Amino acid sequence: MTRCISVAALFAVLLNALPGAADVRLPKILGSNMVLQRESEVKIWGWADPDETVVVTVDWLDFQSTTKADADGNWDVSLKSGKPGRPHVMTIAGKNRIKLEDILFGEVWLASGQSNMEMPLIKVSGAYTGIENSAQEVAKANYPEIRLFQAGNFSSKTPLDDVETGITMYGVPPAKCRWQECSPETVPTFSSTAYFFARELHEQLQVPIGIIDSSWGGTSAETWTPAAGLKALGLTAELEQAINLAQKPDQKIPSRLYNGMIHPLRNFKIQGAVWYQGEGNTRRADRYRELFSTMITQWREAFGYDFSFYYVQISPFNYGGLNAAFLREAQLQTMSLPKTGMAVTMDIGNLQDIHPKNKQDVGKRLALWALAKNYGKEVEYSGPIVGKSEIQGGKIRLSFEHTGGGLATSDDKPPSHFEIAGADKIFHPAVATIDKDVLIVSSDKVAEPKAVRYGFSSQAMPNLINASGLPASSFRTDKW
Repeated sequence: MTRCISVAALFAVLLNALPGAADVRLPKILGSNMVLQRESEVKIWGWADPDETVVVTVDWLDFQSTTKADADGNWDVSLKSGKPGRPHVMTIAGKNRIKLEDILFGEVWLASGQSNMEMPLIKVSGAYTGIENSAQEVAKANYPEIRLFQAGNFSSKTPLDDVETGITMYGVPPAKCRWQECSPETVPTFSSTAYFFARELHEQLQVPIGIIDSSWGGTSAETWTPAAGLKALGLTAELEQAINLAQKPDQKIPSRLYNGMIHPLRNFKIQGAVWYQGEGNTRRADRYRELFSTMITQWREAFGYDFSFYYVQISPFNYGGLNAAFLREAQLQTMSLPKTGMAVTMDIGNLQDIHPKNKQDVGKRLALWALAKNYGKEVEYSGPIVGKSEIQGGKIRLSFEHTGGGLATSDDKPPSHFEIAGADKIFHPAVATIDKDVLIVSSDKVAEPKAVRYGFSSQAMPNLINASGLPASSFRTDKW
């Protein structure tokens, strides 16, 4: 009899220790230490019992926001955030009470993509072997007003309303899925590109920065594209995989990384997104422009506004053939989509390592786009972009935008990796000379030139830059 009573008592204790069904709950992205987009309408949301009254109180407004959960238990309120300053407190009360502390107002960005975005600062595996000056960078990463949030690697058959801690991949430990101050203790396994982007913004703007890392190595753009996007593109096979394959959280199935890692974040107000991906699509480069543009558009539709989207052009690597050149061309063309921009990395690749270790310059070049376009800073933010092409007397004259005061080369040698072709479409090595913002390209073997290509291979690491030291993208003037 005594044994039965003790078991019953133990059961009661365990039952009381569990969160009740009536508890108000928040998504993991809403928590202490978070950064809310400054001076914006921000949404606070979560779950409760149907028809439960939920009251949100914040210390920066002199009124409470009260709402009721709907029939499915969903609730939300909209609040006006303020200017950067002191930390703030928020309480959410229903049948229970949640208190969030040390909330900052600042700039919030989402970072996503595949391995070159996921790659952490330190060595964690044979794939991720650490960045340049890893130990020094970690040791000096004391930035209490940069806040880090890492979403877990989780592939979902259906769109989720909350992120998961996910699985261990490529040596990166499962995500904590909570906001943390940037420090030598929290930064080592965070996305290095995302961190350096956030650090540059913080140093230049002197405001808090919230950076959300939701990336996964070895993934294609199809996995990050909502099912509606795959359908619109007529990608029938990929759509069937997304809909019909069994749920496998560790499988990189079309649409399912969007479902598990982007869709849950759609209510959290962001200034923009930074993206580093493309290596996984080099064999399908011919459809990448349309796919990538559709993915960006679909994300913006899910979030409900046209946020800025800046991305990294893939670096030179021994892919073989012209696949990477065509992929880079598709990325260049995607800049026709409004509020996009591209950081070029033709000069900082590694032909033997698909994961170049210089992530400092990658993050800084992404930040230049944001500083110029989002924050009104007078900085050159792009490398040279080819414009008009004119054939004159056996030579081709190329004009450029974003020369920053004039074209130059990174090694003070003549511009390299130029090719020129006539009507026979056979390209020959060409000589290029600089005349301020114009390049003049020619070859003794092509008397009547028709087209020019620059750095148009998977492995080319050419030397054309602008006066600000930013490299030119590879390009071609033909459509052959």
